[in-house]
Amino acid sequence: MNYAICNETFADWDHARICASIAELGYTGLEVAPFTLAPLITEVSAARRTELRRHAETAGVKIIGLHWLLAKTNGFHLTSPDAAIRKTTGEYLAELARCAADLGGDILVLGSPAQRKVPDGFSRKQATDFAADSLSHCLKALTDTGVKLCLEPLTPKETDFMNTAAEAVELIQRLGHPNVKLHLDVKAMTAEPKSAPETIREFAAHTYHFHANDPNLRGPGFGETDFRPIFTSLAETAYKGWVSVEVFDYSPDPETIARESIRYMRDCEA
Repeated sequence: MNYAICNETFADWDHARICASIAELGYTGLEVAPFTLAPLITEVSAARRTELRRHAETAGVKIIGLHWLLAKTNGFHLTSPDAAIRKTTGEYLAELARCAADLGGDILVLGSPAQRKVPDGFSRKQATDFAADSLSHCLKALTDTGVKLCLEPLTPKETDFMNTAAEAVELIQRLGHPNVKLHLDVKAMTAEPKSAPETIREFAAHTYHFHANDPNLRGPGFGETDFRPIFTSLAETAYKGWVSVEVFDYSPDPETIARESIRYMRDCEA
């Protein structure tokens, strides 16, 4: 497996320090939350993007892309009834795609639950129509950059829109663009009607990216989830993408999270 980890795990660490530390532990990929770089991705200059990429490559690490795309922003919403907001949101996703490419990556993970709820007074079908319209405004940028926009199903605890892989695939097929893919997350798959291994096998043809975590919000191996059948399913479906550690509980500390997560995943893979 190709192992990555998300940079917000390391709080206020310097980017070069993060890259050097994870490389030493055996990670070859780093996934970046845009809010750790600037309030808006458009504020990250070309020179800064080049510097971030250079630091990663010097350490032997690839910046694989961006996630938490709309977190800590204002004015963006995937399922807004307002056409102007939808257009602005799609255009911002296009800017994120350009930044991901500048950093050397090809992945955008569209989670951001607060920016994709079913609007009051509207149906889920209407929300899907709104989402499709929002995403239509970033498709050209995906083509131009080669970046894959990976739709992430999330649990009903987080949002009421796109809660299952089947719903995400419905939107993927509606958009009909080769660079719109599925993202699977172990924590989020607790909301699926089938087990995580079954979900992985069922939607393998659409899956481009994968987050490893436990439903307790900690890293793989820090909870009760057995990752051995999960890794078996990934292997059986010939998954070639990244397995990226994403946590929401940052205890006990970044070094322990990163070290023990990759140790556990390697044991499971073996």
